[in-house]
Amino acid sequence: MHASIQESLTTLLEAAIADAGFEEKRGGSPLEWALSAGFGDISNNVAMRIASAMKQPPMKIASVIVEALQKRLIDSPCRASVSQIKAEGAGFINVYLSDEYFRQVLLDIIEQGSGFGRSSEGKGRKVLVEFVSANPTGPLSVAHARQAAVGDALANILAFLGFEVQKEYYLNDEGNQINTLGKSVEARLKELNGEKVEFPENYYQGDYIVDMARRIRDEKIEVRDFAQYSSNYILDIIKKELEDFHVKFDCWYSQKSLRESGKQQKALDYLRSAGHLFDEDGAVWFRSTAFGDDKDRVVIKSDGAFTYLAPDIAYHGDKFARGFDWLINLWGPDHHGYIPRLKAAVMALGGRADSLSVVIVQLASIFRNGRVIEMSTRRGQYITLREVLDEVGVDAARYFFCMRRTSSHLNFDLEVAKKQSPENPVYYVQYAHARISSILRQAGIAARPQLPGSFAFGEKEEQVLLKKLWQFPYILKVCLGTLDPYMMTVYLQETAEGFHRFYDKHRVLGQDPACTQARLCLIYAARSVLARGLDLLGVTAPEQM
Repeated sequence: MHASIQESLTTLLEAAIADAGFEEKRGGSPLEWALSAGFGDISNNVAMRIASAMKQPPMKIASVIVEALQKRLIDSPCRASVSQIKAEGAGFINVYLSDEYFRQVLLDIIEQGSGFGRSSEGKGRKVLVEFVSANPTGPLSVAHARQAAVGDALANILAFLGFEVQKEYYLNDEGNQINTLGKSVEARLKELNGEKVEFPENYYQGDYIVDMARRIRDEKIEVRDFAQYSSNYILDIIKKELEDFHVKFDCWYSQKSLRESGKQQKALDYLRSAGHLFDEDGAVWFRSTAFGDDKDRVVIKSDGAFTYLAPDIAYHGDKFARGFDWLINLWGPDHHGYIPRLKAAVMALGGRADSLSVVIVQLASIFRNGRVIEMSTRRGQYITLREVLDEVGVDAARYFFCMRRTSSHLNFDLEVAKKQSPENPVYYVQYAHARISSILRQAGIAARPQLPGSFAFGEKEEQVLLKKLWQFPYILKVCLGTLDPYMMTVYLQETAEGFHRFYDKHRVLGQDPACTQARLCLIYAARSVLARGLDLLGVTAPEQM
């Protein structure tokens, strides 16, 4: 919805609540307008909250507020934008916007084109989105691929809403896993050279380990440090896979460089000086319970080794030092319990609890021919991002990985993603864009069309499509509020459906001139919104299919 009408109606509603004598019963929560499901265009549930406080029926409270709101509306500048205001359902205050308002929305979309929905809400706030950050111990799995698609789309949406966004990959390039990788490759090389070698179960088992060893042997590469060589080799693979997935990071941040620079020790020294570290049982502990964690955490073990928390504290401190004031991390579900201790660390470093947002991205299962493919990273039995790209392409992969809430497990059906039919969601949306482009080419529309001055959209399908286009800025705000691009995929499918239903029932070309011109304007706007939505997801909007 346009911010201006929402803000105007909020101001009127606040005044109406005061006029009705309910101000003290309203509570301090903001007056949020939501898209209405079936009644009106936007809706507010403040009457239900007031009714609960007053122990009266919500409809009675809503009716009193609506009466006061209607009186306020008479002299309001937004009077022409509102058709009706009603108390309906369980006590909702529903606003029906006018035809003139929606006509102006259509003009705005045509005028603004790909900029429709863009806002300055972020006010240039510096945001660092850290995602994927997979250890360079193997090719990217579909779990990493899902994070890549979600993180990149989220960063696009934040930038579109006025945030200054950077994307970062945190590279865990030292430690036990990297050492185990090196030992795995070295052992396989010995096997290829005819030696009898014990290969422990905790070594990496995948074919890619053998491939690396074979390359070293065949190309007679002299390797002094197998861990470093192997991790660098895999990192190159990861970078190429992400590049082919159209995911580009602004920074690849090395954990090893963090330690070698002294920043890790400096961060711990700061916590020590601030009284947030203490010694016990030969170990160094972080007093994280002082910041809401359920127990204190070890940062240096009794043998002098750092825990994972130590570099993470320093890393997030360095994020703030680089000027970012909102940190967004996308993590896998196995890191859920890690959130409270890291938030505690952020607060101990002087940041606010809400300056760190952690999005847990659930895992994905890959289906082929109706059967799930069993996966195990350690055994090397998993579908890689490369395999998904080779099988279904970038567009389908990116769209499908965003098609469920990040908090929900994702089932990715490879066969559906390859279909050129309405059953394939990304094809369905792209086909709507291509279909509109074909109509506009037939009509010779190359520039912005002009909306006839006297035409009104009277058909139900026209109105449904126009109102769906109007919702685009609201959907962007939902994605911001949830830090999840999922609702954009839902919105694009519904918008495509709105267009297909309209076009299947009504002709655009060959009508009387005013009707044809108005409908050309409507589908031109629909194409613009579809293209922008797809672009934010990192998916192409083809002119022909």
